[in-house]
Amino acid sequence: MPFVSPESYLKLVRGQTRGASAALARAGLALAAVGYRAGAALRNRRFDRGRDVHRASVPVVSVGNLTLGGTGKTPMVQWLARWYRDRDVRVCLLSRGYGRSDAVNDEALVLEENLPDVPHLQDRDRVRLAGIAVEELEAELLILDDGFQHRRLARDLDVVLLDALEPFGLGRLFPRGLLREPVASLARAGAVVVSRADLVAADALDAIRAEVRRHAPDVPILEARHAPRDLVDGDGESSSLEGLADRRVAAFCGIGNPEGFRRTLRGLGCDVADLRAFPDHHPYSAEDVADLTRWAAATGAELVLTTQKDLVKLRVSNLGGAPLRALRIGLEISGDARPLEDLLARLLPNRTVPEA
Repeated sequence: MPFVSPESYLKLVRGQTRGASAALARAGLALAAVGYRAGAALRNRRFDRGRDVHRASVPVVSVGNLTLGGTGKTPMVQWLARWYRDRDVRVCLLSRGYGRSDAVNDEALVLEENLPDVPHLQDRDRVRLAGIAVEELEAELLILDDGFQHRRLARDLDVVLLDALEPFGLGRLFPRGLLREPVASLARAGAVVVSRADLVAADALDAIRAEVRRHAPDVPILEARHAPRDLVDGDGESSSLEGLADRRVAAFCGIGNPEGFRRTLRGLGCDVADLRAFPDHHPYSAEDVADLTRWAAATGAELVLTTQKDLVKLRVSNLGGAPLRALRIGLEISGDARPLEDLLARLLPNRTVPEA
């Protein structure tokens, strides 16, 4: 299949693109998914047998998901890191660094801005990073970002996120659907967090819970929302969310789930004149900035909003004569968080108190 944009690909696999050529393309993707399934099964079987699995000398908490696209892993990583830092645990974040164009990627820049007291290492070889974190940074606990499929580094807890808007990747494996591995892999999870749970109806959440229980009967299932915290400008200065209701805004983002961003803006009462979606981890060029400037001016918006992940790559505070701000998001657990906190508490370092 020739190259298609992420938007065109999603329309194709969701069945929104009609016609004989689209049907033929979906048939080809379904055939490719058979090979993908076989490869995923062989890979998981090897790790299930403990082959090429390396254990760090400190506990490892993995945050991951089942699907392609954004499920809110970065806010979850921040929540976990802050939970342990509040208990004086020396934490280090490990990630592969998708979309890197220089030293660090956009997610690393966001984490650096929001967690200045937590080091973050990026490299494909996260086993090597674990050794560096423990030996050189004296980390007492490691948080593995996007680690559910990265099984070379053993983990003590797998926190798996499901996006309530698209929890099971259309029920099909990549490339015919959005699943990175079968839903049955939830059996490996230590805890499941349903993100953006506030954006769907109660019966949809019940259906998600029932599907999780089919594969992981005893795993704790929690619900979370992406709660807007404040606005941030290009210099990292923050301001309150007051005055957003009924304000005419233009918005853009380069994230895995732009629909979640749209719904968040609507939840704040914004009058969204237009929303432009770029591919996830989009590297903004000078041409992009010029185009966005023209677009923002044409919308007549009073304010331009984006995500923190996008703004850290732009570092400008105005577009088309309107202020540009990022909406900073924090993850909030809805209801009782104790089932997850109990699992986290088991991994707290057992520091011995020296005798007097």
